[in-house]
Amino acid sequence: MLQRIVIHNLALIKHLEIEFNSQLNVFSGETGAGKSIIVDSLMLLVGGRYDKSLLKFGAESGYVEGVFDFTDSAPLENIGIDCEDGIFIVTRKFYRDGKNDIRVNGKQMTTAMLRELMQNYVDIYGQNEYQSLMKISEQKKILDYYVFKSDGAPLKKQKELYDEYKKICAELNSLGDETARAQRIDILKYQIEEITSANVQEGEEQTLLDRRHVLMASERIKNALAECFSALDDGDQSVTETVDDAMRALDGISALGSSYSALYDRLRSVAIEIDDIASCVKDELDNMDGSEKELDEVSARLDKLRALKSKYGAYDAMQKFLKDAKAEVERLSRGAELYEELCIKEEKAKKALFDSSKNLSDLRRKGAGTMQKRIVTELADLGMANSSFEVVFDDMPEIGDFTARVTSGGFDNFQFYLSPNVGQPLLPLIKIISGGEMSRFMLAIKLVTGDLSSIGTMIFDEVDTGISGAIGLCVAKKLAELSRGHQVLCVTHLPQIAAMADGHYFIQKSEVGGDTETSVTPLDRSGMIGEISRLSGTKGVSSSSNTNATELKDFCDKFKSEIK
Repeated sequence: MLQRIVIHNLALIKHLEIEFNSQLNVFSGETGAGKSIIVDSLMLLVGGRYDKSLLKFGAESGYVEGVFDFTDSAPLENIGIDCEDGIFIVTRKFYRDGKNDIRVNGKQMTTAMLRELMQNYVDIYGQNEYQSLMKISEQKKILDYYVFKSDGAPLKKQKELYDEYKKICAELNSLGDETARAQRIDILKYQIEEITSANVQEGEEQTLLDRRHVLMASERIKNALAECFSALDDGDQSVTETVDDAMRALDGISALGSSYSALYDRLRSVAIEIDDIASCVKDELDNMDGSEKELDEVSARLDKLRALKSKYGAYDAMQKFLKDAKAEVERLSRGAELYEELCIKEEKAKKALFDSSKNLSDLRRKGAGTMQKRIVTELADLGMANSSFEVVFDDMPEIGDFTARVTSGGFDNFQFYLSPNVGQPLLPLIKIISGGEMSRFMLAIKLVTGDLSSIGTMIFDEVDTGISGAIGLCVAKKLAELSRGHQVLCVTHLPQIAAMADGHYFIQKSEVGGDTETSVTPLDRSGMIGEISRLSGTKGVSSSSNTNATELKDFCDKFKSEIK
């Protein structure tokens, strides 16, 4: 459950902290007071998109922080987040430039990572979610969740068989006919010969680059070496002769003091080192055998290596290409035999995939029958007693033509059909349902699938759209039932739902120091009754307003006490 939320500098909220209970939490307030801001805050905690317009005017930064307490810590542990006693904290900081920083127990995350994590813990149902129910893809998810939540093995098997079938088809396609195989073998053999005959060595390109650099500067190198050798050991007054003269000068006095002998020894060491350097320079000079011809040869070899590199990649990639090409030639050479083997494998895989898809379809159709009855029952309790609901499937294909429809989820095509009134035909959901019917239909879906869900917190925004009166009380009862297995947070304008609250939070905006701020006040029983009276529209109008509100609250408390 969501234990606590802290909101700072979001829209009209300067700073706000709210503690929640584990059952039905209700938010209410005047239109424009800021109920949507609370929902926006909750959306940010579960990975919703941050828009810099959400930042409070004049502020440079803000944040939303949520403290969650859930028994299932596996999703957190799977991504390396420490979670003691099931408690984890989501912090989302946001800035004027549109950037935001997301952390879960201190670990930094992306928006996508947060969204993927929080889908294990929180569901938010608002206008967008109601609209998504119109999509056939979403309807398929709902039915599959209902049918396969407790045992996903058939779906897992279907995916494995589908992947294997597609792999075999890809192999057959790559094998081609006899003419295509012959053409492919010719191309591969040419490429193999091109690489093999080139005899490229690892690191050869760099060695050639270094050699070309030397060859291109050979004249300058020769001149430098010759000048160096001349200075060291050639000419009228070379360095070697100068050092020898110095040594002779000190030789006569080296026996007269240790400091003189030390200087003499150092000069002798220098003389030895200079002789060695001169010898090395002479060797380098004698070995300068580069020529224009060699430079042309090195350049030509580099051009060849670069041409091969552009085709097949660097050395490691080239060797891998060579290995794969040889293996493919061997495979294609026995193409006729391999083609027959793959055809046999394809037929077996196709049969197994069809059987699996048919099994999935049978399970879906059976599960759909059960789900239909349960949803119709829930709709009746929600004031849509004359409704008919059906999951309408396309005809099941035969094995000869099923591959055009089959996916990793089977070959079923279906969608939800509804008739909300007697005498109306069943029609696709998108063509028949109104705003009030949509909110109740979504609630019916959640009531039917809720007992299968491990989601700890469910948040409803606009669940009371288009409903009032007795229907509002029906919806309130269903929310109360749902809240006995899940924490429920609900934004409402109906007194019936407000009266059913276990925790009620009044949202209002006011002027503070020349600024407009939204605040949230937890209501005690007296405050709840006052707000129920206000929502009913009789506060300040009827002397019995508070009496009626108290009776409604007492009725709802009694109803909740009797829920099993």
